Amino acid sequence: MDLALRDLGFDPSMIVALHDMFNFMDETTEQKPQHPSRTYIRDTKAMKATPADVIEYPNVYQFLVDMPGLKPDQVKVHLEDENVLVVSGERKREKEKEEKEGIKYLRMERRFGKLMKKFVLPENANTDAISAAFQDGVLVVTVEKRPPPEPKKPKVIEVKLGGGESSTTGGGGVQATEGGGQQVQDGVPSEVKTD
Repeated sequence: MDLALRDLGFDPSMIVALHDMFNFMDETTEQKPQHPSRTYIRDTKAMKATPADVIEYPNVYQFLVDMPGLKPDQVKVHLEDENVLVVSGERKREKEKEEKEGIKYLRMERRFGKLMKKFVLPENANTDAISAAFQDGVLVVTVEKRPPPEPKKPKVIEVKLGGGESSTTGGGGVQATEGGGQQVQDGVPSEVKTD
């Protein structure tokens, strides 16, 4: 091939570049492309097709998910990765009943299959206080909020004037400890006033 390209007037550096390009193409075609799995595709379709509302109240978050045609024992609610609320269920056709009784659908518009929704919970959601109720095809998941952390109060330490004498002469040296504890004056501990 080199001779044919040289005969056509290609520069040797151009020939090397073409060889590298063809070798690279061979390497990439040997690798199989990564396609999404069937489970991923099914879950993605289920999440798009499952309607939900999220409401924030002063003390709780509420997730309302439409899951028509399901019974409470067919609905699953769980946490993934400690902060992702997952709601799922599956509505199946009764194929055995259809085959036995000779039922034939003339029109089928209602959705069958998996229903799923994932919610990333906020940081102040209390994952230990989650409840779920299912009624009339609507699942209501309630997640309580954690109380906001109380702001830390600054600690005030009263420092008394020591009279300017050196502690080696035994006169009035004061040492205050952080956090309120005790004061040491002339080697004798006394209480420090804190507010």
